[in-house]
Amino acid sequence: MDAFAALLRAADGAVVADGVLEHVGNPIAEQRALASGAALAPLGDRVVLAVPGEDRLTWLESFSTQRLSVLVPGESAELLILDPNGHVEHAASLIDDGQTAWLIVDRSDAVGLLDFLKKMRFRLRVDPRDARDEYAVVGGTAGAVAALPAPLVWHDPWPGITEGGWAYSAADPHPGAERDWAEALVDAEGVSRLATAAASGALHLAGSIAADALRVAAWRPRIADADERMLPHEVDWLRSAVHLNKGCYRGQETVAKVHNLGHPPRRLVALQLDGAPAARGDAVLHGDAEVGTVIAAAQHFEQGPIALALVRRNTPVDVDLAVATADGPVAAAQEVIVPPEAGATASVPRIPKLGRRRA
Repeated sequence: MDAFAALLRAADGAVVADGVLEHVGNPIAEQRALASGAALAPLGDRVVLAVPGEDRLTWLESFSTQRLSVLVPGESAELLILDPNGHVEHAASLIDDGQTAWLIVDRSDAVGLLDFLKKMRFRLRVDPRDARDEYAVVGGTAGAVAALPAPLVWHDPWPGITEGGWAYSAADPHPGAERDWAEALVDAEGVSRLATAAASGALHLAGSIAADALRVAAWRPRIADADERMLPHEVDWLRSAVHLNKGCYRGQETVAKVHNLGHPPRRLVALQLDGAPAARGDAVLHGDAEVGTVIAAAQHFEQGPIALALVRRNTPVDVDLAVATADGPVAAAQEVIVPPEAGATASVPRIPKLGRRRA
């Protein structure tokens, strides 16, 4: 919407690339302001899809990882759509208003997800559409977002364990525990008011660099991190986006097998880099061996250069690693998020070998 473009340009020093406000001059200071509730982030990399219709929640539940038919208006949820082998294909944040399910999705995933939804309609009473011209997405702390002119606000359940979910990380406290994140759907009139406030200095804005740094520090996964092999178990996504007892959906068999009987082949680690930043796609090294890949990286206002990486499950947990950055290898201390023993939660009885005789 035109009003959103005006909002992106409203603050002094705004740097906008491809419709995304990257920063307004100082990403580190913007992180502090965003974390404290003193700033808001226009999320140009997030768009809205709408699914109206009487069957919308049971329909979405039938092929996603989340139980949605029990949602009440105003309640927030998160869902994944998997391929037949359990790999993550799409992700969405959802809030329902009683007539329409509103999905907040990464812009890079919106076209593919909408195409999938349209193909899944059959004869059900649903009519998915692209709603990016109806609403823009603005994020921040729940308290800051509550002051926005927006009736629809999605509250991030991370890092809580939602009903039917499961947490692999044993961190206590979890680094995302204090990240009280929310995303508001703001219409054109509301965005225009925010642009006026930002231009006058009454509203402070933060860019996508700041918002993503806070996400990485909270170990919070998103679809932008995923490759074609990602299982939700590998990044602790069972915690907020998967209901393990909801019944059948595409990929459900793999989810159940890995969780109950096996182990995810890779595991998520947090990396604290020694002075130099990493980038998505950088190789993670243990000695001379490549053991994983950086999936997200940031410069945090307190922790310095940090990253999330997927490494082989059998990578030792008590060793320092290195990241092969563009400027050469950089030492990286790892913190376990998903442990090597994640999964195999079912208690399977031992079966006596055939031919064994009892006295």
